[in-house]
Amino acid sequence: MARTLDPVSHAVRRDAFVDAAALLIQTHGYEQFSVQDVLDGTGASKGAFYHYFDSKDELVDAVVNRMADQATVVVGPVLVDPALPAADKLERLVNGMAQFKAERRELVLGILRVWQSEDNALVREKLRRIVAVRLRPWLEGIVRQGIEEGSFSSSQPDYLARVLTTLIQGMSELASELWVDRQTDAVSLEEVKRTFDAYYEAFERIVGARPGSLKFLDEPTIEFWFG
Repeated sequence: MARTLDPVSHAVRRDAFVDAAALLIQTHGYEQFSVQDVLDGTGASKGAFYHYFDSKDELVDAVVNRMADQATVVVGPVLVDPALPAADKLERLVNGMAQFKAERRELVLGILRVWQSEDNALVREKLRRIVAVRLRPWLEGIVRQGIEEGSFSSSQPDYLARVLTTLIQGMSELASELWVDRQTDAVSLEEVKRTFDAYYEAFERIVGARPGSLKFLDEPTIEFWFG
C-alpha cells in the first residue's frame, strides 16, 4: 500500500530546513555554510534533507522564494485596488517593500553587513532575479493604468516596466549600501536624502509624471533607517 503523505506535516518539516538555511545565510553567509550545518541546526538526517531538496542550491532557492512570497503578501492588495490611481500604486508598491523590511527591522539590520559580502553574492543574484520576475508584471499593470489615466506618458510604453524594475532594484541595492556607509559616517543623512530625491526625479521623468508628484520615502522613514 502506498504511503499517504500528510501535506501539513510535509510543509512543516520542509519549512524547518528553510528556517535553518535562512539563519545560516544571515549569520555566516551562503559560501560559509554546508548541508551538514543545516542538519546540525535541525537535528535531521541526510536522508530527510534529500527527501525535500536535491542540493544546497535548491534549499537556497526555497529561502529566496519564501522571502519574495512574504513581500508579495504585503504589496499584493495595493495592485488590485481599483480606487487607487497609478501614481499612488507605484508609490505604495515601493513603500510596501520598505514596510516589509521595517516590520523586520532587527533582522534586516542584523544581516545587512553579511548580506553585502561576497559570501552572499549568489543569494543576492537569486533574489534579484526572482524579484524582477515578480515586479515586472505588477509594473506593467501600473504603467498601462497610468497611461490610460493620462498621469504617465512614454514613447516606449511596452518597455517602461522593465526599465522601472531595474530602477527600483537599483534604488533598493543602493539603500543597503548607504545604510552600511551611514554606520561609519562615510555619508551624511543629507547625502542620503539627496540621493533618494535624485531617484524620485528619475522616476518622474521616465514615466512622464508631473515633477514633484512621486515620493516613495517620507522624512520619518528615511530617518528611521538612516538617522
